[in-house]
Amino acid sequence: MNNFEIYNPTRVFFGKDETERVGKECASYGKKVLLTFGGGSIKKTGLYDRVINLLRVENMEVFELSGIQPNPRLSSVRKGVDICKKEGIDIILAVGGGSVLDASKIIATGARYNGDPWDFFTKKANPKPGLPLGTILTLAATGSEMNHNAVITNEETEEKWAVVDPAIFPTFSILDPVNTFSVPRDQTINGICDILAHLFEQYFHNTPESPIQDRMNEAIMTTVIEYTPRVLSKGDDYDARAVIMWAGTLALNHLLESGVDDDWSTHNIQHELSALYDIPHGAGLAIIFPQWMKYVLDIIPHKFAHFGERVWDLSRDGKTDRELGMSAIEQTKAWFQKIGAPVSLKEVNIGPERLEEMAEKAVCRGPLGSVKPLYKEDVLNILQMCL
Repeated sequence: MNNFEIYNPTRVFFGKDETERVGKECASYGKKVLLTFGGGSIKKTGLYDRVINLLRVENMEVFELSGIQPNPRLSSVRKGVDICKKEGIDIILAVGGGSVLDASKIIATGARYNGDPWDFFTKKANPKPGLPLGTILTLAATGSEMNHNAVITNEETEEKWAVVDPAIFPTFSILDPVNTFSVPRDQTINGICDILAHLFEQYFHNTPESPIQDRMNEAIMTTVIEYTPRVLSKGDDYDARAVIMWAGTLALNHLLESGVDDDWSTHNIQHELSALYDIPHGAGLAIIFPQWMKYVLDIIPHKFAHFGERVWDLSRDGKTDRELGMSAIEQTKAWFQKIGAPVSLKEVNIGPERLEEMAEKAVCRGPLGSVKPLYKEDVLNILQMCL
């Protein structure tokens, strides 16, 4: 196990009716709040009116930034920063899924920065602690509610890059599973694929002697696999939604990555897909991950064998580590297909035309991953396997 430091200052309020505390929590930071949200689904569900009423009971002045897109755009971030500076915002409240939360993290730090927020992504500047940020999560997927990660797409340059910095942790996050009841089936599937992908990125590694992290990871993986059919068959199953929501948070709150050499090459490859084609993040990960697994299988066959035995309950039956690992990979791909996720680029109408461009952009800041450093040729090979 590697040395590590772990820090997570985000306060989490989990459970039914925890949304009711949002007004008092926000009011403790000031009187002016910027409410950020996406395409308006929170208005259809009634969550918007509920939040507005809770804020106004505390005599807060509410400003709004709506229309934050999936694969959030830099243009939305810039609008939010402008509102914060112009209106003297005291706290940001993000209501939505990972895209809204990611954009709001960069708005929060950008509000106290004199330059352009894209500077944080190009390493021209490092994020500093910004405005307080509260979140109300409406989609279990990214783990953004309890981590210091944010991914933004620069639509002008067709680049989708990440910032990872402790300065952008949310101040508090409200996780009420009831707020996820109305999530459509396809978005629920994409969120579950994203959760599993986060677990995979931190599970498949070269680090020796990390049984605690690995067993915790395996437990969350098996739980997600067990509860997914319940969520997909009955969207308002509170306990199933609660389990998936908490799994999404634990999958990427920096606990599982502590002490291991996590990989993240698949996420970086997927970022190029969504930057150019704007496909859902979870869908792209379901397509790429089984092929990445095959590409690196021979480097850590024992890890894939453990994955097969402990997560998929496969019997060794005299198989080698490699043979058992390949069975586990095929089981993973079949499970993605079973729940309705795409497993090929063809299924999302992406052909070979821009694969080389994506491969080149994916490694523009250096090789990807830790299991096997991936260069342009490697990324291109994996993308071609995805066709």
